[in-house]
Amino acid sequence: MSRSRGFTLLELLVVIVIIGLLAGYVAPRYFGQVGKSEVQVARAQIDSLEKALDQYRLDTRHYPTAEQGLAALMTKPATEANWSGPYLKKSVPNDPWGRPYLYRVPGAKGEYDVYSLGRDGKPGGSGEDADIGLEQQVTLNK
Repeated sequence: MSRSRGFTLLELLVVIVIIGLLAGYVAPRYFGQVGKSEVQVARAQIDSLEKALDQYRLDTRHYPTAEQGLAALMTKPATEANWSGPYLKKSVPNDPWGRPYLYRVPGAKGEYDVYSLGRDGKPGGSGEDADIGLEQQVTLNK
């Protein structure tokens, strides 16, 4: 008589419980890191946009108007004779949450503000929901 080899239902249930416990322990740590990395990506993109805006200002002697917005970094405004762009290698990115970066002239913290409203898309907030970019303007434009 030959017996077929395999796992019993009890053995499978034990393995599933162990995998569930490991996932319950690891998943919150992993997803917490994802949120932090999105904030870091937003800060890096804002820094890149600020450098492009500074280059725009060197060429035209002023920052783009609020009406021109960040699109002026890629497309020559009709009124800019000294525009030497495009000032970005690719198109103006959206923030890590899929929304466009906000541009304000004059800015609340400097000559302009480039910022994201964070994960929640609403002004204010804390943690991943906090506005990103406005706090940097304080140190950059003092």
